[in-house]
Amino acid sequence: MDLSLVLPTSSSPSRHLIFYTFKPNPFRVQSLKVPRTSLRCRFRLSAATEVEEAVSSGKPSVFGLPKELTAPQKIVDTLPPPARLASYVVFTGAALAAGFGLGFRFGGSQAAGIGGAAVLGVAAGAAVYGINSSVPEVAALNLHNLVTGYDDPTELKKEDVEAIVEKYGVSRQDEAFREELRDLYSRFVSSVIPPGAENLKGNEVETIIKFKNALGIDDPDAASVHMEIGRHIFRQRLETGDREGDVEQRRAFQKLVYVSTLVFGEASKFLLPWKRIFKVTDAQVDIAIRDNAQRLFAVKLNSVGRDIGETQLIDARSSQLLYRLSDEIAADMFREHTRKLAEENISAAVDLLKSRMQAGRTSQVVEEIEKVLALNDLLSRLSKHPESSRFVPGVGPISLLGGEFDTDRKIDDLKLLFRAYAAECFPNGRLEEQKLVALNQLKNIFGLGNREADAILLDITVKVYRKRLSQAVSSGDLEAASSKAAFLQNLCEELHFDPQKASEIHEEIYRQKLQQSVADGELSEEEVSSLLRIRVLLCIPQETVDAAHADICGRLFEKVVKDAIESGVDGYDADIRASVRKASQGLRLTKEAAIAIASKAVRKVFLNYVQRSRGAGNRIEAAKELKKMIAFNTLVVTELISDIKGEPITAEPIEVEIKPTEEEDEWESLQTLRKSRPNKDLEAKLGKGGQTEINLKDDLSERDRTDLYRTYLLFCLSGEVTVVPFGAQITTKKDNSEYLLLNQLGGILGLTGKEIVEVHRNLAEQAFIKQAEVILADGQLTKSKIDQLNEVQKQVGLPAEYAQKVIKNITTTKMAAAIETAVSQGRIGIQQVRELKEASVDLDSMISERLRENLFKKTVEEIFSSGTGLFDEEEVYVKIPADLNIDAEKAKGVVQDIAKHRLSNSLVQAVSLLRQRNRDGVVASLNDLLACDAAVASEPLSWSSPEELADLYCVYLKSIPKREKLDRLQYLMGINDSTAAILRDTAERGALPIGNEEEEIVF
Repeated sequence: MDLSLVLPTSSSPSRHLIFYTFKPNPFRVQSLKVPRTSLRCRFRLSAATEVEEAVSSGKPSVFGLPKELTAPQKIVDTLPPPARLASYVVFTGAALAAGFGLGFRFGGSQAAGIGGAAVLGVAAGAAVYGINSSVPEVAALNLHNLVTGYDDPTELKKEDVEAIVEKYGVSRQDEAFREELRDLYSRFVSSVIPPGAENLKGNEVETIIKFKNALGIDDPDAASVHMEIGRHIFRQRLETGDREGDVEQRRAFQKLVYVSTLVFGEASKFLLPWKRIFKVTDAQVDIAIRDNAQRLFAVKLNSVGRDIGETQLIDARSSQLLYRLSDEIAADMFREHTRKLAEENISAAVDLLKSRMQAGRTSQVVEEIEKVLALNDLLSRLSKHPESSRFVPGVGPISLLGGEFDTDRKIDDLKLLFRAYAAECFPNGRLEEQKLVALNQLKNIFGLGNREADAILLDITVKVYRKRLSQAVSSGDLEAASSKAAFLQNLCEELHFDPQKASEIHEEIYRQKLQQSVADGELSEEEVSSLLRIRVLLCIPQETVDAAHADICGRLFEKVVKDAIESGVDGYDADIRASVRKASQGLRLTKEAAIAIASKAVRKVFLNYVQRSRGAGNRIEAAKELKKMIAFNTLVVTELISDIKGEPITAEPIEVEIKPTEEEDEWESLQTLRKSRPNKDLEAKLGKGGQTEINLKDDLSERDRTDLYRTYLLFCLSGEVTVVPFGAQITTKKDNSEYLLLNQLGGILGLTGKEIVEVHRNLAEQAFIKQAEVILADGQLTKSKIDQLNEVQKQVGLPAEYAQKVIKNITTTKMAAAIETAVSQGRIGIQQVRELKEASVDLDSMISERLRENLFKKTVEEIFSSGTGLFDEEEVYVKIPADLNIDAEKAKGVVQDIAKHRLSNSLVQAVSLLRQRNRDGVVASLNDLLACDAAVASEPLSWSSPEELADLYCVYLKSIPKREKLDRLQYLMGINDSTAAILRDTAERGALPIGNEEEEIVF
């Protein structure tokens, strides 16, 4: 089958089917099988066609016309079951008697009579059987005529059908009677379900169930009828060639599936094998149920108006359950229905708002919005009802999200409506509490964000606040109020207005008034008084007033200052000065504010000079740009500051400090620093100095400012270079006037006295270091070199203390390199280190820790290879590490590691020397072994030849050692006391086997 039978048609709003496997009950399906002949001949599937013809021709009944009984059927119909049985007996008996008589008469014998009786008896029995088999057909005809006689088939009663069954004594399983039941049920179902694309009315299921129960037809038979109707629809769809007819039959099949499922309830899962017969999945069935349930529920909701009541909601809930519609879909449909009700009013309000003739229609707009708010309030109250669980799902506040107005273009219309309603919420210049609540509800209904709604409400509230504030000022109520602040606060509370926003409005009013007052470039006394009155009435803080003046008056003053600065060094004349003085005094700016405005403009010019100086090709050009900046500061900026202050100032030369400190007195030997503090004669010659209030301290880092100062200082030292023909260069020396400009540059750069001193000191120190490194190239400091260094010190003006530090650093660096080389080459030992320390030489900085550790190892190895046998723990573990400034614990570990390693080596060496007959070497090696044992106590040593160990003991014994050393050697050699005593006795008698170097050693 084509699955499009149950797919949503174009008339349904975009419903999609989901297909999944359906497993019908095989036993139940088998019981529903009907023979083809029965389906073709007796079931009369043409019933549906006949019903349609009857309906189209205006016949009174969907079941056709009443049927006439034949003569035998009339006889059967007139006889009740007992009389019919009696008549069967009488008729059969009469036939037997007649047959016996005829047979006996014509045959002449009793056998012939019995034969005749048998013949007529069989014939009578056949006749009786035929008459009796027509009883179900008679019952079926009477049932048909009974149902046809009802104008409304739903009025059929089960008792009437049972009466026919009892009257004729038939069973519902009799084929003729059963087929009539199925035919009547088929005709009725086909007539109840609307044809084509017509929607269900909602009472179909209840009507079919009632009629089915009245007929008493079994569920399996009724289910087979539904399936046959489905086959009929399928065949009609195949016969239909156009698309429209196909869509209608598809919708009809969906309605059949929906109605059939509701009629049989849970039993429909095994009574209606849609999947097996029509290849329809459970998902498709569910979607067919859902789509038709939605259509029915939508029809039900159309009866729900704006006056929603509890009864309507309960009734809608019952219909939802009857239609088998899920709570989620029902909730969405109910919310959509209430949203459409609200959209009707909103659309009407928008049309009224946008109409050309708006006069008198604002009230109508408000009325439409009030209807929306009333509906929303009603739904909100119903959602909190104690019996809300009995209501249809989805009862709650209205939201336009997902509806007609949920678009970017429509949201602008909602904003216009919100603004129009909000404007009408201030009828008497006040915002009542209930109006504020209504505005919040309307904001939620329209789906406006807090920021959007607050902006609209703020805009309207600001206008109302300004209007009421203007009325209060013009009427004198605000001026007459004892507390202006309390009056304004009360006004904000009436309008539910943020006091901070009100303060911003006050500031804006003050600024507008100030802007109007300074239009002519100055403030008169009358204007100042008017501004003061506004400030008092509106409770504007002084900080706000100062900021407004600094902003508005400052812009005007800034323009005057920029014009003065742009006039340049040559253009700052009396007219410019007069305009500056007029602006400074006429705009009523404080001196601090005026200086701050001028500082901003002046520092921009200073930074331009600095930028050009940095971009110069060489140091001379960079210094020239800095010199132009100094001239600009002296001739323009200084005069500008004087005019702003309103009185001439006498600029004094910029000094490092007015009262030099002791630290600065120490650097008075620096010639460059002394020159930057010229005497009074030079000051008089060069004129007055420049201002220092405006500087670049906050615009440039300390490093950048000191670099600029150093650049000009080097220029003062080297002078200006002039290029003459043929490429020659002539250096023009500068007099002390350049140092006065250098002093002024320090003020412009915002350098402190300490920072200036540091620049001069670094420069002098660098000059001294360069020459001192040349003089002390070999690291030797002689008397002649000291004289040369003193001369250089005087030339650069570096104090003696710092000169000595430089000299010490140079000599120390040279000496450190030489000492480190000597240590690496082994030319310096612990004794030389101690001598250097006594000479106050800082070895820690000259010799690295790694070299000091190597020197310690070398010293320990020398002790263990000296041949003396001496080991002084205090010397090795304490004094030497202290002299070399190394870790004592780490040094002790190094000593023990060396001792363990050399202990066995000393034994091997002693045996080797014994074999070479070197007695002195043997004694020295054994002493080294004893020294290692003193550092790390050892167990008795093992050797492959004990005789050699005895010989070593004899050789050492002959050297006449100390007793404790001899005893320790005996222990290490593993010689027992008796053998040692024998060897000592032999030595006392002078009979040792080893007499001299030429004696033969017995092994």
